[in-house]
Amino acid sequence: MRLKRITTLFMSTMLVLPTFLVSAETDDGLSSEEKAPQGEGSYSEKNEVVYATLDGSGDPKDMYVVNNFTIKEQGEIIDHGPYSSVENLTDLTEIEKNDNNIVFTAKDDEFYYQGNLEGKPLPWDINVSYKLDGKKIAPEELAGKGGGLEIQIDTAKNKKGEESFFKNYLLQITLKFDSAKYKNIQAEDANVASAGKTRQVTFTAMPEKEESFKVNALVSDLEMEAIEIAAMPSSMPIEKPDTGDMKKDMKSLSDATEEINRGVGELESGIAELNNGVASLYDGSEQYKNGIIELTNGSSELVGGSASIKSALQKMSESVSAGSGDVDMSQFKQLEDGLRQIAGGLNETETGLTNLKNNYSKAYQALDQSIQSIPAQNVSEQEIQTLYESGADKEVVDKLVANYKAAQTTKQTYASTKEAFAAVDPTLGKVSGSLNEMSGSLSTMADNVANSMESNDINESMKQLEEGLQSLSSNYNSFHSGLKEYTGGVQQLAGSYEEVHGGIASLTNGTDELENGAGELHNGTAELAQQTADLPDQLQKEIDEMINQYDKSDFDPVSFVSSKNEKVETVQFVIKTESIRKEEGEKEEKKKEKEKSVWERFLDLF
Repeated sequence: MRLKRITTLFMSTMLVLPTFLVSAETDDGLSSEEKAPQGEGSYSEKNEVVYATLDGSGDPKDMYVVNNFTIKEQGEIIDHGPYSSVENLTDLTEIEKNDNNIVFTAKDDEFYYQGNLEGKPLPWDINVSYKLDGKKIAPEELAGKGGGLEIQIDTAKNKKGEESFFKNYLLQITLKFDSAKYKNIQAEDANVASAGKTRQVTFTAMPEKEESFKVNALVSDLEMEAIEIAAMPSSMPIEKPDTGDMKKDMKSLSDATEEINRGVGELESGIAELNNGVASLYDGSEQYKNGIIELTNGSSELVGGSASIKSALQKMSESVSAGSGDVDMSQFKQLEDGLRQIAGGLNETETGLTNLKNNYSKAYQALDQSIQSIPAQNVSEQEIQTLYESGADKEVVDKLVANYKAAQTTKQTYASTKEAFAAVDPTLGKVSGSLNEMSGSLSTMADNVANSMESNDINESMKQLEEGLQSLSSNYNSFHSGLKEYTGGVQQLAGSYEEVHGGIASLTNGTDELENGAGELHNGTAELAQQTADLPDQLQKEIDEMINQYDKSDFDPVSFVSSKNEKVETVQFVIKTESIRKEEGEKEEKKKEKEKSVWERFLDLF
């Protein structure tokens, strides 16, 4: 009986309460209807919050917008939007919907109403895909499964949506995982945080960027809460960083690059000088080689002629020593003629050696000057390593180093053999002097023979002639032996010098390539120096452009619902996918809903 009376009283209160709320008098004795504003109202700003539900793959399902107005003057206000239905969230007054015009009466400082949308495209295309143990799987098949899970979320511009939101809004994508079911969660470029037993993974997609994000984890008995996507304007102004120290470092780099360029320029000049010196060296070496070959070719004739002279002197000496008292005067005439012919041959040989000596001297001077023109500056291994690390073309640097080493090797080899080269010239002079001396002796002997024939003092003259010929023949034997040794040495020197001259020829080709490579290297370092000359300014420019790209503080919001709406202060998007639950859980939730009391359902209305 008591329960029946309480139930009757509660129902009576519920019937009277709406009338009481609408008709209750205020403190000054006037009803709410009498206090309701009359005429046209106005508002200072409007805010929109767009709520969208996506299926497990990211395809749109439901969408509604909560509109909030900050009332400036109470009264009738008109809003715009292609809503399928509207609902007053502020009070119990009716909202009039006339096509795309929404008319309501605002009586408080704030007014809220909800508008449901159908077919309105979001500014972003959102695609969510799943893989389990490397195989694609539909979201509705995931519940209760286990294994290696990969979730990929792709965001792109929706060509049918409002472009200004894509250009100025950033997306914050949040996934929540139960730590008891998800292990070894990996998400590149994400912020991973713990909230109790939940691991929260958050990605950020910047304005105007189409992004792709991945989460990998090991899961058992899979269930997952909805993926939450919040879109908000990137309206926070970005302060310019202090780049003073960085610009100083860049200036140091720029100066160092310029210094490298100057050093490579000096290197190029030095290599050009080296190349010119090596070219002169090659010319001098060519002259020297031709002279030594000419000397070698004449050596056999010289030795042959000397052998003939030696043989003639020996025969003459023997003939004179074996002569009898009866002297044939015609033989003296032949002896005189023979002596003069030998003296003439020696004079011709001496003239040839003198010419050879002069040519060799010129060739040797050219060779010596060319070798001396090779720069003697020593380049350390550290300096070579610095050149490699300067960013220059490695192939060009390899050529530089190889030719530098070849030039230094040539210079050192010449220094060790210089005495041998220098000894040739005085030796030729001595040989030439000896020939000249012997030629004079033979001429004197021929004169003595002639004088003896005229004075008829034959016996005394023959005795002097015999002694002179024996002495001359003996001395000439020693001269001939020395001449053979000398010509053998010249031939050996000529054979060895062929290799030296070949090396100098290779060195010439190498330094020529080296000069070209150094020119290319200098062009490269000059371009690098030019490119890095204003590096600090370029750095500041890049930073300014980057800041301007992401600084959207000058963005003027527009209505998501209708371009006719004015005074829009903010537009926010709250987007969620469907959660993934096992069927048993869904049944239990439905069962709990059925078990709600009358009072709980009544409270749900508010």
